[in-house]
Amino acid sequence: MASFVQLTDDEYDEIVVDDGPDNDDGVEEPKADDDVEEPNVGMTFSSEEEVRSYYMKYAKHKGFGVRKRNSRQSEDERVRWFTLVCARQGTAKSQASNILKPRQTKRVGCKARVNAVLNEDGGYTLSSVILDHTHYCSPGKARHFRCFKKLDARVAKRLEINDEAGIRTSKTFQSVIVEVGGGGEFFYAIDVGPDMRLKNVFWADARSRAAYQSFGDVITFDTTYLTNAYKMPFAPFVGVNHHGQSILFGCGLISNEDANTFEWLFESWLKCMNDRPPNTIITDQDKAMKLAIASVIPSSRHRFCLWHIMKKLPEKFGSHSRYDEIKDSLHKCVYDSLSENEFEERWAFLIETNDLRDNAWLGLLYTDRQFWVPAYVKNTFWSMNAFFDDYVHSRTTLKEFVDQYDSALWRKAENEAIADFNSFNTEIPCISHYPIEKQFQEIYTISKFKEVQEEFRGFLYLTISYLGGDGAGHTFIVGDEIKVSDGCIKRVNYFVCVYGENPLDITCTCKLFEFRVILCRHALRILAQLDKGEVPPKNILDRWRKDTKRHYVNVKSSYEATSNPERQRFDRIQNCFYKLCSNAAKTERNCVKLIGQLE
Repeated sequence: MASFVQLTDDEYDEIVVDDGPDNDDGVEEPKADDDVEEPNVGMTFSSEEEVRSYYMKYAKHKGFGVRKRNSRQSEDERVRWFTLVCARQGTAKSQASNILKPRQTKRVGCKARVNAVLNEDGGYTLSSVILDHTHYCSPGKARHFRCFKKLDARVAKRLEINDEAGIRTSKTFQSVIVEVGGGGEFFYAIDVGPDMRLKNVFWADARSRAAYQSFGDVITFDTTYLTNAYKMPFAPFVGVNHHGQSILFGCGLISNEDANTFEWLFESWLKCMNDRPPNTIITDQDKAMKLAIASVIPSSRHRFCLWHIMKKLPEKFGSHSRYDEIKDSLHKCVYDSLSENEFEERWAFLIETNDLRDNAWLGLLYTDRQFWVPAYVKNTFWSMNAFFDDYVHSRTTLKEFVDQYDSALWRKAENEAIADFNSFNTEIPCISHYPIEKQFQEIYTISKFKEVQEEFRGFLYLTISYLGGDGAGHTFIVGDEIKVSDGCIKRVNYFVCVYGENPLDITCTCKLFEFRVILCRHALRILAQLDKGEVPPKNILDRWRKDTKRHYVNVKSSYEATSNPERQRFDRIQNCFYKLCSNAAKTERNCVKLIGQLE
């Protein structure tokens, strides 16, 4: 009697085969259409494994994952027929405890599949084939599907041996990375003193320079990484990519932190980027940096890092008898002030209540308030992330820095490739029926759609009233409930203005779109109420889109896999010798025999 096996959603087995080396650089290389023959009804194979191997190879070539959907066995336990489907087949059943926070899913109901039946010769014949997918396929990103992930046998053995020897995984990982290293292009500038000794150096690889063309609107410049052995601050230029991840635009090692040194570094960096200054730059609160930026890139809006400023509170007031009160008042001043006037009132209260009129640090902060207070800078896009925090710190030596630099760049590039893959091959279900939410879901990366969806969740706290208008535009009052730093709820009214019709223009006094380039809940709510099926084009940012082709991903770097033919041949030979060694190591006799044959 035949038995029928229907796999549940939680039991789908993704097939794992070692399909040889993949295109590890994430670049979608052009491939001839006849590299892998398309499956068609009537194709025959000698075994079930041959069907799987063929369809896996085809799937990897086309850029989709594979899993076994169902099968039927006969009484002699032979598989009568089985189905291999696209990894995005089926529909997801949400297991999220909060329906307003649905979980990420890769299931989109894709119908692509092949069905194989046992034939008279004991092999298998394809009885049905569906080629079309309901989603985008990416050959360059196929390696990220779980079905294609398998450690090289040689690497797996090394991990096992090192684990037994107590060698940390991070050290093992570093040795694996070193093996796949290659060459890259660099722009560099060197500053030497009269005695011809090195003073300062700046460099940026080709990938960093290309990435700046896509994400050079805002950068962070950070000198808080210090290599103590040589007293040379390490200063990276960092931006934010389409996933909100940090991305590197160049690095400097400098011997001094005065205005002249910073001017040299900014000039070198600007030359590297073809004299294209960023819209905004974020730095630590430093007088020398402020002077250098005003001199070299005066058109860029300069802001101090708020986190660095607030981190100094214990240093400045830790011994003060009213430290807790000062800290609480300053936090409310900075984070709860929604307008410049509100900040001014809270600041005056902070100074008077705690008798801080003569405090030099607070006096300087107030003078520079337009450089760091959110109420003053929210009309400009600012975004920042640390790049080297997990790799370089204040105790890192130059030798360690060199070792960690490429590892950091490789890991960041790999994280971006994985995020790209997830954005194309998974999705967050919509929480509303509004077409404008669906529009963001289809074109924004996963991380940015999550931010947009947070604004849709905020609809729960909004009230709307119509203020008035004319033929040119209309104004709405949107009431919102804001949770402030002490946990209390603050009721705030914002004004949303709608102008024109085609194209539509919408603005809100909360300035979230200007500050984070994410459309706010107030504007989205008005668009939904007006039954607008699409978001105005200016409010869909190319920098957050997942479907934009960005040229920098095609640029090879020193930390990516080598294309050296000799190295590739060496790896192939080494893999073959590994299999010999693995078998010979099982017994002393085989070990001695192999060594003798090699000698």
